[in-house]
Amino acid sequence: MYQKYYRQFLQAAQKAAAPGCDLPVLHMACHSHHFWPDVTLSAVNDYWQDAAQMADSKWDKVFGDKIPAFQRGIANALKLPDPGQIALAPNTHELVYRLLSAFDLKAPLRILTTDGEFYSFARQLLRLEELPNVEVVRIPTQPFDTLAQRFERELQSGNYQLAYASQVFFDSGVAFPELLALAERKPEGTEMVIDGYHAFFARPTDLSAIADKVFYTAGSYKYLGAGEGMCFMSIPRGCQLRPLNTGWFAEMAELENRADGVGFGDNWLRFAGATMDYSPLYKALAVLDLYAGDGVTVDSIHNYVQQNQQRFLTAMDAAQHPLLNRDNLIAHDLENGHGHFFTFRCGSAENAEKLQAELRTKNVLCDRRQQLLRLGFALYHPQDETFARLFT
Repeated sequence: MYQKYYRQFLQAAQKAAAPGCDLPVLHMACHSHHFWPDVTLSAVNDYWQDAAQMADSKWDKVFGDKIPAFQRGIANALKLPDPGQIALAPNTHELVYRLLSAFDLKAPLRILTTDGEFYSFARQLLRLEELPNVEVVRIPTQPFDTLAQRFERELQSGNYQLAYASQVFFDSGVAFPELLALAERKPEGTEMVIDGYHAFFARPTDLSAIADKVFYTAGSYKYLGAGEGMCFMSIPRGCQLRPLNTGWFAEMAELENRADGVGFGDNWLRFAGATMDYSPLYKALAVLDLYAGDGVTVDSIHNYVQQNQQRFLTAMDAAQHPLLNRDNLIAHDLENGHGHFFTFRCGSAENAEKLQAELRTKNVLCDRRQQLLRLGFALYHPQDETFARLFT
């Protein structure tokens, strides 16, 4: 029923059809690159038209109209009380590093995280650990059923300046159990970041109880389906951190009356950077407006995807595939603890590569990481898709 939003991407996908296969292309790498709804094409054109017609005065529209509208859409999706506390940047790494730069790197810096974080943050931590004053403690994600207790025990017992954890882990698709409740109990002196990229606009998320306790990061590239280049981080109200990595946008409210020294505002501009391309903002807004106009919510998206996932599991159980089976599926708790993709252990990178190639001959597009094969689910998958072709 939702395929009507994605006609242009779905038609373009057919150009990647495997020779000799008459089945339509089934894009299951959507936990990474989500197809964009058709409305994003006119949104990019609108940005160009605004730039052509308004030149420099387009910034009045961007900052006075478009950014506040996007912030309201994000706040509504996440139950955040103050849209003005949502900072924008081209990627989450820029925002997280700006937060890291607010700590005194001459003083001891202890960071608590997991061993399942996405490459961007994981790589940055490895580099930071080369400094003599930085210590990183990584809690193993597995076994998942005890992760919350193990992480919170260390968080409460250690003197950490920063804690960082994913809401849904990028490699497994497993949701961090009880993460929001855990964050509500974090020590007062510890800043905490929740990486929500693999959960935002996929799993229903209510941040109202912890809006002033955590930083929450995500973006439009994955489940919002608006492409790369538009990310955000929610900022606790009353935050007084002073990022060392700061751009001229952070002085946006004071440009006409600039004082000596480096001042910071009490809203999202505290973590603002500098000039960026705002066509991704127009795309993201177009998607938010499309869904709002048609009554599509995160809850309805999640329910639709879970129905697809359940049909997949039914077909999988009936097929007894040598690799795509319950024993190799890392987790399948759809009710409580899973994102919108499944991850299968294939035993070796060679097995994963071979399986990916076999699925490609059936017009199923997916991706892999070493021995892990990942299969994602999206709104643009037909309501009557059985997924049986994956197992034959």
